[in-house]
Amino acid sequence: MNISISRRIFTVFTLSLFLPASALAYDRITGETFASRSEVIAQHGMVATSQPLATQVGLDVLKNGGNAIDAAIAANAMLGLVEPTGCGIGGDLFAIVWDAKSKRLYGLNASGRSPQSLELSYFKEQGLDSIPKFGPLPVSVPGAVDGWFMLHERFGSQPMQTLLAPSIEYARNGFPVSELIAYYFESNQQRIGDYPGFAETFTIDGKTPKKGEIFKNPALASTYEKIATGGRDAFYKGDIARVIDAFMKEQGGFLSYEDLAAHYSEWVEPVSSNYRGYDVWELPPNGQGIAALQILNILELYDIEGMGRDSAEFVHTFVEAKKLAFEDRAKYYADPSFNQIPVDWLISKEYAKERQKLISPEQASKRLDAGKYEGDTIYLTVADKDGNMVSLIQSNYRGMGSGMIPTDLGFVLQNRGEMFALEEGHFNQYAPGKRPFHTIIPAFVTRNNEPLMSFGVMGGATQPQMHAQIIINMIDFGMNLQEAGDAPRIMHSGSSTPEGQMMTDGGYISLESGFSYKTRRELMKLGHTLRDVNGAFGGYQAILYDSKNKVYYGASESRKDGQAAGY
Repeated sequence: MNISISRRIFTVFTLSLFLPASALAYDRITGETFASRSEVIAQHGMVATSQPLATQVGLDVLKNGGNAIDAAIAANAMLGLVEPTGCGIGGDLFAIVWDAKSKRLYGLNASGRSPQSLELSYFKEQGLDSIPKFGPLPVSVPGAVDGWFMLHERFGSQPMQTLLAPSIEYARNGFPVSELIAYYFESNQQRIGDYPGFAETFTIDGKTPKKGEIFKNPALASTYEKIATGGRDAFYKGDIARVIDAFMKEQGGFLSYEDLAAHYSEWVEPVSSNYRGYDVWELPPNGQGIAALQILNILELYDIEGMGRDSAEFVHTFVEAKKLAFEDRAKYYADPSFNQIPVDWLISKEYAKERQKLISPEQASKRLDAGKYEGDTIYLTVADKDGNMVSLIQSNYRGMGSGMIPTDLGFVLQNRGEMFALEEGHFNQYAPGKRPFHTIIPAFVTRNNEPLMSFGVMGGATQPQMHAQIIINMIDFGMNLQEAGDAPRIMHSGSSTPEGQMMTDGGYISLESGFSYKTRRELMKLGHTLRDVNGAFGGYQAILYDSKNKVYYGASESRKDGQAAGY
């Protein structure tokens, strides 16, 4: 990594002394400043994605009469081209849609299932105690394309040929690779570069594209063209499915044509919890969204504003609440088709009060149990002139996924199946035709049954933690939409996991620069382990609707190459 990238990604908040006052945000609780920028404000529409070209494609759709759902699909397709290091049509998709006509939220679970022909016994026969990260075994059915068409059928207004046309043109003619994505290309080559098709699809003369180089993906252009003209069946029942089937057989994999043909997405009811007068919405499992609600329910029992943001008391309380939520996440979050998951109980205020009793203000917990019940990724958000808003997240998992690149299709298949547990009796135990536990989660906020905010934060297990921090930054610490995403973040790692790993040592806390030495020292006195990590704090996009002035605010943080833009 070159020094300019490392400084921009990992130490952005230490630059505040060198920035003009207009570039600084002020924490009214602590009196500290940190690097930020102004929100984007527009009347007619807003798009926020993690790559500027994708933002512009979505904005063009809005300007040409498309709605928020049309623009979200077009932007996601573009991200699959310009940011294949985090997403693509080999992965899954989740979305929350505010429909202005019906004045309600709709949730979409477009995640795929495990191969029907792969049994749990196979892993035991191979002597495996966990599912490999790469190769053919962690591949599950990619759900993104079906997700596009589910969204389009219910809410879309422009033809899919129109929505995919910009990505097809860019894929054939090329685009300049942006800085952070160039870095991720290189790191992914180190992990999956030896698999068949990587060099042909994602390199220029054997090397991954550098910042500013023009990259083309004609194979993806051809795949998008087939989808645009042939619909979702071109992917799941046509030539694309047959190529995937043949390739996976060559690689010793189990994903088959029959698995693809049988795939379907589901409309699901979003679930919510109220935090100090604001209804925060997530999707139910097999995703991890309700962990954010569990964290917020516990923290609502404390005077967070009074603690102050840069205090050991706040960080300790936040981390302990996170640990408790993640124990339930490890035990209960799984495919609801295979288990009765107590979602209502987990996100209830009564349960939060029970769990809060386990938090000691004077000592970090080392090991916890789940409550007993009786009975890398991209995020984008779009809003349009009619009041429709979309919160959409899509991912390959582990950057570019499994390394399985079907012949001449231009994309990588996901490795989401790695997230299954192999422990018999576990809620998330591997089974054929089952959806794995999922990390990617879109979010939404309403107030008095009216839309307020569509937002998300990319980054695996960091996502529920960051969802909660965004809400806390805005509601408890008075930050605006942009400041809430730019503020220094807290991340706890080492909790028990849905794959069967147990926390026995309390894990560790990572703090971005911006938290004081005093806070760090006091956390260590409480028994916390602190550890610095590089670039693992997620990537945030958000849109907020101001009903008084009838304008949208957009935000896209500086940890990514992203952009918020409106008109």
